[in-house]
Amino acid sequence: MSLANKLAEERRGRLAAERLLELKQSELAAARRKLDRHAQELSAEIDETRAEVATVRDENIRVKSDLSVAHHKVEVAERRLWHSIETVTDGFAFFDDTNQMLAANRAYLTIFDGMELIRPGVNYITILQVLTDEGIVNTGDMAPDDWRAMMTQRWMAPYPEPTTIRLWNDQYVKLIDRRGPGGDIVSLGLNITATVVYEARLKEAREVAESANRAKSAFLANMSHEIRTPMNGVVGMADLLTDTGLNEEQRLYVDTIRNSGEALLTIINDVLDYSKIEAEKLTLHPEPFDLERCIHEVIMLLQPAAREKDLKLLLDYDLFLPTRFVGDPGRIRQVLTNLIGNAVKFTSAGHVLVRVTGVPADQGGMGQVNIAIEDTGIGIPADKIDHIFGEFNQVENERNRQFDGTGLGLAISQRLVKLMEGKVWVTSEEGQGSCFGFSLNLETAEQEVPRHPAIPKGVHRVMVVDDIAADRLILERQMQMLGLNVVSCKDGAGALQMLNDSIDLVLTDHNMPDMDGLELAQAIHNAGHQMPVILLSTNPGYADRDPARKYLHALMQKPVPRRELFTMLETLGPIAPPKAEMPEPKATSLRKMRVMAAEDNKTNQLVLRKMLAHLNIDLQFANNGEEAVALFQSFAPDLVFMDISMPKMDGKDATRAIRALEAESGTAVPVVALTAHAMDEEEATIMAAGLNHYLTKPLRKNALENQVLAACPEGVQPPLSQQAQAS
Repeated sequence: MSLANKLAEERRGRLAAERLLELKQSELAAARRKLDRHAQELSAEIDETRAEVATVRDENIRVKSDLSVAHHKVEVAERRLWHSIETVTDGFAFFDDTNQMLAANRAYLTIFDGMELIRPGVNYITILQVLTDEGIVNTGDMAPDDWRAMMTQRWMAPYPEPTTIRLWNDQYVKLIDRRGPGGDIVSLGLNITATVVYEARLKEAREVAESANRAKSAFLANMSHEIRTPMNGVVGMADLLTDTGLNEEQRLYVDTIRNSGEALLTIINDVLDYSKIEAEKLTLHPEPFDLERCIHEVIMLLQPAAREKDLKLLLDYDLFLPTRFVGDPGRIRQVLTNLIGNAVKFTSAGHVLVRVTGVPADQGGMGQVNIAIEDTGIGIPADKIDHIFGEFNQVENERNRQFDGTGLGLAISQRLVKLMEGKVWVTSEEGQGSCFGFSLNLETAEQEVPRHPAIPKGVHRVMVVDDIAADRLILERQMQMLGLNVVSCKDGAGALQMLNDSIDLVLTDHNMPDMDGLELAQAIHNAGHQMPVILLSTNPGYADRDPARKYLHALMQKPVPRRELFTMLETLGPIAPPKAEMPEPKATSLRKMRVMAAEDNKTNQLVLRKMLAHLNIDLQFANNGEEAVALFQSFAPDLVFMDISMPKMDGKDATRAIRALEAESGTAVPVVALTAHAMDEEEATIMAAGLNHYLTKPLRKNALENQVLAACPEGVQPPLSQQAQAS
């Protein structure tokens, strides 16, 4: 090989080696750069890790600091809590689930008087043992072993009941223990000595108050008896005087005496009722009764007072509401008398309307009954409405100073309605009238089977004549209920103008301006009309004596119960001729009815004798209970009137003696109590003594007569003639 070729090949090898070296240097540079990047990343990671470690170290330092602060706060809270527990005067202790004491405050340990045994670690059973052995606790009538057994059983219960223990020094501690979820117990001992002493004093004060209340009730009962006894003579004699021949001035004096006596009795009854309500001694006596009849009885009672003032007393009883309910008719009648009586008292012109509505219920169910008394009287100022229901309160102004009263009527009515679980309301506008009402939930009693009157054929249109719009509306609704067409007129003149042959019946009020009902009936007859006319009068006795009475088909007391009105409509047609008077039976050989009266007061004997003088009876008196028992055996009466308060032997003891005599003979004579007492508990003791009926003084002639007629046996002369009974 030539030198040139060798040099060229060497040069080529050298160039290849240089290129390889450059390549290796390039790879080494790339590797170095990669290593540098990795080193940088690793350095960054190291820096981050160092930062995180520093952060964790700082966090640990902070957490340790917070834990130290929290631990300090817990120590402070525990110290304060325990300081508070030590400060309270009540005992406080902790027990674990094995009944070992963990801790107790000073008040808990004080009752043990520094005994070394009672400290944290002692068992609760040991504490009970120490309490009885050292005489710290007063177990009363219980033996120490029994007391410890009772307390141990209580302690082991899941939920120990609070109990009170009495210490040797008459201190009372109430133990309240609470068991935790883990079985540990927190025990609290409250010193309730002051409370026990207060309750003892309160009990003593209550007994004193109850004794005073019993004394007050006894005083009221005695006062009632002492007042009613002479009032029986006053009112009774006044009633008897009205039946004698008196001139107008004398009759005025007698009426004044009687009315004053009745007013005094009303005051006595109000005070007694309020006293019984206040003492929660007034009890209700529910029984089935007819509400519509009850309202009519009250209206009839107040009708004379309304008639004197020319007021109309109206009743609007919901046609779809039952009439028979279960309740206390006496108390409901008392509320009605108070509210309707007030309406009449404070109304000088216009009318008083009793409106009865409600939600009927099936038989035996509870139905709501609403009774509202609307009047056109003086009204009540808005700021005085709440005032009038207070005790002894009345609206004081120039307009009603003329009205007397105790101021108890509304208060008693409100409390009676509340006692019957009802409510009272009132709306009023001064000078325009008032509306007093009350609602009761009453059980519906068995109803009489309703029946519509058999209206004679040809009766389709009825004319109603009344100057009071409310009264016309009531009659219109009653007639429309029967399917009759109604024509209404507000006066007699208008009725005569509208009257024609299409009218089949006329219902007219009695007292109307310009032309009253009797004058209208005569004018209808004089005009040649033949349709029957029924007069509704608040004073039927007066209307019955008027010569125009012959133009009437019927005369009815107003307001008339629906049942009676419907019964009267069945008689439409030719007027029946008057019945011939029944001849008095001839005297027979039958004996007179024998009536014995036991009464120690001579005045009351005279009143009783005069009130029964019109009866055909043999009446004999006994002056006390002993005489009554003796006279009963010799006289053999058919009826006994027995005064309750008498010397030597009172009426109850005398009745018991009479019942004992009857037990031997197998007879039973009615005995009627005559008493001036008016308390419910007195009535119960009287009836328990064997009496059959109960009459409160002052006595009423009608009540005595009814008792005689009811007790009259067969085979004796009737106490009243047939004409007198019919009258």
